[in-house]
Amino acid sequence: MKHYFLVIPFLCCFFTFAQEKENKSLDTKKHEIKVGAIKLLAGPILEGTYEYIYSKDFTFGSSVLIDFQQNNDWYENFSITPFARFYFQETQEYGAKGFFVEGFGKFASGDNYVVSTNFSNNTYESKKFTVGVLGLSVGKKWVNHSGFVLETLFGVGRTLGNNTYAPDAFLRGDLSIGYRF
Repeated sequence: MKHYFLVIPFLCCFFTFAQEKENKSLDTKKHEIKVGAIKLLAGPILEGTYEYIYSKDFTFGSSVLIDFQQNNDWYENFSITPFARFYFQETQEYGAKGFFVEGFGKFASGDNYVVSTNFSNNTYESKKFTVGVLGLSVGKKWVNHSGFVLETLFGVGRTLGNNTYAPDAFLRGDLSIGYRF
């Protein structure tokens, strides 16, 4: 009889605490969103990035850049940058982190200042451009167990075609903060 009094509370505790807990591991999280922190702090330039994790070594996504103050030194007013990344794994814990190489294409529009020289003075005119760009980047990504992401990126792209007012090369880079879900 004494054993029944011990077994009944034990079973009650077992069934009340045996609730299923939903905890997604980083292996099952396939989506990331990030915001470029340096561009956002330096000038009102918002660059948001979405990245889909296809496998542990390969991802693809797109970045959208919007310059809210169009008379600053940044020559892009708007750009869309699709990219593909290959990761070189440092550990086998979970994928899409560590050192990576990225190939990107960019569609950019903006203003570039052109110098007009007269006999005694120089005048600066703002000329609009729309151009396509192809380039390569390198970077490193850190992901913690909760899913928060810190990423550094630097790359250079070359202008396609012959556009008189567009820069010959475009830089791509930032320190991005985001979340994997």
